[in-house]
Amino acid sequence: MDKPPALFDRDREWRALDRFVNGGAPGLTLGIVSGRRRQGKTFLLQALARATGAFYFAAEEATERESLAQFGKALAHYLRTPGTFDFSSWKEAFDQVFEHCGGRLVIIDEFPYLLNASPSLPSVIQHQVDSREQPWSEGGPTRLILCGSAMSVMGGLLSGNAPLRGRASLELIVRPFDFKTAARFWEADSPRLAALLHAITGGTPAYRTRYVDHRAPASLEDFDRWVVERVLDNQSPLYREARHLIASEGGIRDASLYHAVLGAIAAGRHTRSGIAEHCGRQASDLTHALSVLEDCDLIRVDPDAFKANRHLFRINEPLIVFYEAIMRPAWSRLELGQADAVWRESASKFTSQVMGPHFEQLCRTYTMAGDRFGGFPSEVSSGVITDKTARSPIEVDVVATSALEANRPKRVLCLGEVKWGTRMDMHHLARLARVRDLLAKKQDTADTALACFSAAGFSDDLAAAASGDPRIHLIELDDLYR
Repeated sequence: MDKPPALFDRDREWRALDRFVNGGAPGLTLGIVSGRRRQGKTFLLQALARATGAFYFAAEEATERESLAQFGKALAHYLRTPGTFDFSSWKEAFDQVFEHCGGRLVIIDEFPYLLNASPSLPSVIQHQVDSREQPWSEGGPTRLILCGSAMSVMGGLLSGNAPLRGRASLELIVRPFDFKTAARFWEADSPRLAALLHAITGGTPAYRTRYVDHRAPASLEDFDRWVVERVLDNQSPLYREARHLIASEGGIRDASLYHAVLGAIAAGRHTRSGIAEHCGRQASDLTHALSVLEDCDLIRVDPDAFKANRHLFRINEPLIVFYEAIMRPAWSRLELGQADAVWRESASKFTSQVMGPHFEQLCRTYTMAGDRFGGFPSEVSSGVITDKTARSPIEVDVVATSALEANRPKRVLCLGEVKWGTRMDMHHLARLARVRDLLAKKQDTADTALACFSAAGFSDDLAAAASGDPRIHLIELDDLYR
């Protein structure tokens, strides 16, 4: 199928859907499409429905009886049948939809809404898939796609002992745009402006369209005004979006605890003990909250590059980082319409808690995507190593390692330091060289690159050192977006 012109990017997702819909598997084949809210899943599936003539049903929050009535009405409209179908159960509903739509694609969007009112629905669908393994009509193979935004719910459909485990032929997660694609989507020609926008809105497509009235900053100089009017103004849809993202996840009950956890991570507390100290709780008290946030894809757990038993918690959604660091502490003032003053006073906090950590993640993503440091990395992370001679810890923002080979020490491809607002000099390079020396005792650092990432430039002596040593890399913001 040709991808519709209105669908920006999403080439990989469209090809996966094309293979699923037009594959030769007989009978009823199941596909699962998920992704966090506002990523364009509905837009994508509606485009697919138009391209294939599929039956598309968007569920709503309703009782089982209401949902069955809505499903029957939608099916009758699709088949151009007068009146409606009166279904007494989901078994009857699916029997009818596959009888009338054999050989076609059936799409059910917002599937978790149906599941809330009808917990046995996966078992009904399991029976349909298992009992229709061969074509039952001349129309050819039939495809069923279930789609939803509640990540914990959609992930649970195919996990453990769930009825649908092993039944799906497609498991597509629609993710936010990467930072380069997001820059094109925002039409941000300036890499600095693109990075600033990405630190607030991430790669979520909806935050470029109706959530900001389709208005983007005209230039870098327009960025501050745009933030005040489109993000911090209490009449803007984006203003409350971070709170809605958290509240909309079904597994979250005590919102205050989850905000405290997210606030701790946004403030730079990335370890379990650090988060617990920030929240005033025992580390064991946060196990459930951290698990729920991870299941909802709102946080992720990254390995520490130097300590196998240490993990770092990071927030997946930039808008939540911005909300927890900038908006939540000043919420009362923002409600009073003091957005301009709040933003002026938040300049240093935005740099240290939002832009700095976000730039570090962009640099790790850049490092992961290629072999620019002498090989393709199997893992790119960060970590803290202790210099026992100086009796001080050294934090390394970018650590790229290759895949572990038998009977060989792990190869360190790159050690990097990242600075958003600081001009880097020989001091930063010396820190990286010291880490390389510390790692040399147990790991292969013979060809390790030392990378200085800076959005503020480099000193003359550092530039001179890099020109004479191919293992020293100076990477500017523009390089990330090339």
